[in-house]
Amino acid sequence: MPPRRVVTGRSQEPRQRFAEELRQLRAGSGASLRQLGERLGWDWSLFGKMEKGETLGGPEVAQALDQHYGTSGMLLVLWELARGDKTQFKERYRRYMTLESEAVSLWHFAVSVLPGLLQTRGYARELLASGGSSGVELTQQVEARMGRRDLLEGEGSPPFRTILSDAVLRTALQDAREWREQLEHLVELSERSNLTLQVLPQSAGLHGLSTTDVMFLRLSDGRTVAYTEHGYGGELIEENVAVERMQRAYDATRDLALSPAESQEFILRMLEEVPCDPST
Repeated sequence: MPPRRVVTGRSQEPRQRFAEELRQLRAGSGASLRQLGERLGWDWSLFGKMEKGETLGGPEVAQALDQHYGTSGMLLVLWELARGDKTQFKERYRRYMTLESEAVSLWHFAVSVLPGLLQTRGYARELLASGGSSGVELTQQVEARMGRRDLLEGEGSPPFRTILSDAVLRTALQDAREWREQLEHLVELSERSNLTLQVLPQSAGLHGLSTTDVMFLRLSDGRTVAYTEHGYGGELIEENVAVERMQRAYDATRDLALSPAESQEFILRMLEEVPCDPST
């Protein structure tokens, strides 16, 4: 069994330390990523992403690597520490927010909830509260989300395209007044010259983004990055191959969506189903 390395001089950030150990162990074994994948039965690209800190993999992968390298559970312990550490996510999210503010164009797909850029205050409050926020923290989060909407307002705002799965529009708020306000806000937004809104009907069936909320950012240097998100975190993707693969899935999904005019009519029909007086 290879000797354990001393802590001094090594990264103290759990995710970076995990990736660092993986790189060092493989280098010491003399195996390539492809050879490691063949020996353990996983796609070699997974190990490449783990060594870069782009993903942690699952506990079963960490256990298999422990067995392969003879590290007696050390990698699983590091995996658990890295999984519980939120610093890396916060850093990636801050970087994403910086890139979003500098983007020259944006396009997005939503699976089940509206993107923050399109949310009303009432929608944001109910959504964030459902995730466990309350009190002062909830108020601060709502205000921060409302501040993001400035990105799409005023002269020089970047073009933005959003495709909303119709599940997004069929998941109403508990407060009917707030839900009406949100739908009316979407109709108003759909009339802006810099915003294109499309609805993906349920009849479109399964597609390449069926389980993925994603935002693409075109940057001033010509690069495109992607940010995927779920209720408990997100991932900034900057690797060209991965971004291009997701872009192709987005383009195919857009081909299945209703036109902007048809999408606006879709939302207007939904508005008609919401009572003006929720008490009736």
